[in-house]
Amino acid sequence: MSCMKEFTKGLIKENPSLVMLLGMCPTLAVTTMAANGLGMGLATTFVLVCSNLVISLLRKVIPDTVRLPCYIVMIAGFVTFVSIMLNAFLPELAEALGVFLSLITVNCIILGRAEMFASKNKVLPSVLDGLGMGLGFTLSLIIVGSLRELLGTGRIFGFDIAPDFIEPMTVFILPAGGFFTLGCVIAIVGAVTRKKPKDIGCESCPSRAVCKELAGKENV
Repeated sequence: MSCMKEFTKGLIKENPSLVMLLGMCPTLAVTTMAANGLGMGLATTFVLVCSNLVISLLRKVIPDTVRLPCYIVMIAGFVTFVSIMLNAFLPELAEALGVFLSLITVNCIILGRAEMFASKNKVLPSVLDGLGMGLGFTLSLIIVGSLRELLGTGRIFGFDIAPDFIEPMTVFILPAGGFFTLGCVIAIVGAVTRKKPKDIGCESCPSRAVCKELAGKENV
């Protein structure tokens, strides 16, 4: 159950982009098309899983004084591998992602999970954490990319969607449209996942027993 929790938390509850607001640069930059968002998300997921795996394995070997440089070197190695593979087999996607593909190395999502989770936990939970966070990041990129592509060009993944009913609005594939779309998606996710506020007062306070005890001592 604990392992499943580590996997599912990154999908919605702790979604890197839509809840924790991490990785905003690639989220805004590459989501002009849904396919670009999918490609960036899967590349980031691969690096997340591999880096979490290696860092968890070496967590007791890497000295604390040089842990961040070590993490960056490991992550950069996996990013280089992904870049080489994309340039070899999917050159159009690699060109569309551009510099943001290389910048996965310093993506705060990957460094954050390495520092906060993989370096403190065993291999299986670390791998599941990376997989969940990566898929959550991919999901957010696909959602934002699909909305921008649909509203901006009338297509999703290159396929025409209801061309007679949707008048393309170019602004949605521009930076301003990216900010607007991402803001709306974050607001919707926040409204859906927001917990109801607890009642205000002593009865709902978890420390009420301590307060009563202190009050009793003062009266004595």
